[in-house]
Amino acid sequence: MAISLQKGQRVSLSKESKEGLDRVIVGLGWDEARQPQTKGFLASLFGGGEPQAIDCDASALLLQDGKLRNWKDVVYFGALRHGSGAVQHMGDNLTGAGEGDDEQIVIELDKVPAQYDRIVVVVNIFRAEARHQHFGMIENAFIRIVDARNNQELCRFNLSEHYDGMTAMIFGEVYRHGNEWKFNAIGQATTDPSLQALSKRYQ
Repeated sequence: MAISLQKGQRVSLSKESKEGLDRVIVGLGWDEARQPQTKGFLASLFGGGEPQAIDCDASALLLQDGKLRNWKDVVYFGALRHGSGAVQHMGDNLTGAGEGDDEQIVIELDKVPAQYDRIVVVVNIFRAEARHQHFGMIENAFIRIVDARNNQELCRFNLSEHYDGMTAMIFGEVYRHGNEWKFNAIGQATTDPSLQALSKRYQ
């Protein structure tokens, strides 16, 4: 049975997998919260129109000694595969609609080069400032780690706090600890307007 984590909790992925762990799927999901309907006449009068869908983008930052040394170590919708082949983004979901994972990042743990000690998984809202969108308009956000060989969910972290005004989120990190791989449920919201701005926190 998968472990349900609270903010700040850590778990050994290696110990949770019975058969030895070499490949995991990081699944991320979210739903757009229902917003009150604006009167059609007033919306058209003031240029409101139909609200744009919230486009959340998941990314993975491969860190060396806790630092992002090169932009090439960022795996996102514009660069779906890391140069080492160890981390692959499975593609951008533009709306977050539907059940299950909205975006997935696959990590080949046995292929992660030794110089990388952690892989931080973040999500930012595309063009959040221009569209006046924030994570307070998102609900049911989660991150889960799945053993790719048998689709067994090892752990899950549901982000249940209120994130009004926040435009990016550090969901969690997969990191080395001796001979083990562990997961840290971070759940830290930020006001960074872009992935580039968020990545500077690790430089």
